[in-house]
Amino acid sequence: MPRTDSSARRHTGRRSRRLRVAAAFAVLVAVGGYLTVSYLSGGTSSDQCTVHSADGSSGEGRTYRLSPEQAANAATISAVGTTRGMPERAVTIALATALQESGLRNIDHGDRDSLGLFQQRPSQGWGTGQQILDPVYSAGKFYEHLAEVPGYSRLPLTVAAQRVQRSGFPQAYAKHEPDAALLAAVLTGRTPAALTCAPPRATAGTGDATEVRAALTRAFGKGALPVADAADGRAPTAGATAQGSLSVPVRSGGAATEGGVPQHGWELAHWAVAQSEVLGIDEVAYAGRVWKAGSGWRTESRESGVTEVRMRFVH
Repeated sequence: MPRTDSSARRHTGRRSRRLRVAAAFAVLVAVGGYLTVSYLSGGTSSDQCTVHSADGSSGEGRTYRLSPEQAANAATISAVGTTRGMPERAVTIALATALQESGLRNIDHGDRDSLGLFQQRPSQGWGTGQQILDPVYSAGKFYEHLAEVPGYSRLPLTVAAQRVQRSGFPQAYAKHEPDAALLAAVLTGRTPAALTCAPPRATAGTGDATEVRAALTRAFGKGALPVADAADGRAPTAGATAQGSLSVPVRSGGAATEGGVPQHGWELAHWAVAQSEVLGIDEVAYAGRVWKAGSGWRTESRESGVTEVRMRFVH
């Protein structure tokens, strides 16, 4: 029997409502997807850090954006690795793993009792929950296990990471390798003046040399401090710091950039930029280059040396 006008209108109305509900759901999914991507990629452009490759080793012309929180965690992971004598490849593996497991965020939840940057589990012997939520500790435990994997530096990244993590989705690490390699080249100091951050001034902390020295010691060991600090824990001698600033010595020897500048200096400089928001660092100078919060790197008219990295703090 043909539909009456009334039944046709009801049918049309129901279909119209279904279409509106479907459209609203699609909008919610799109907004949720946008927020998720924004969260994982580091938030809005006003408070981002940017890493770029200055040579062809990590993909010429590539850039990677991340939040100050992510940059600080990535710099800690790199510092812990190099301080343990691990090669850049190990840092790449660690960064790719943390990108997959936590998005480089020190989260206090996860699958079952997983926690932290690497989603390590107290129940599986990785340490206490408090320990795992310490980025220095969790990075150290990752490298400790990675060092026990025979030939890890020659293995595919997915294989090396899986030997440590024993993930249910080992192939997921692969998609992070290009970004992790770019980050590792910069954070280990091989690529100079390649990390810049624009921490929001409204939330940036006031700098304090004592806090910066403590953070340096945690990440790089006592060897990172000026001599007087490392010897007895007292305030540095005259010349080591000035009010509102700190000069950190650069290790002699070791790897150097293509220009012959000690790579360790750029590692320290990039670490300071990455930690600028949490530690209130407003300026970093090394090897003739100066980074200023909000304006990035510039060439210094009066060239700074390569024996120390100078940091100035927010007042």
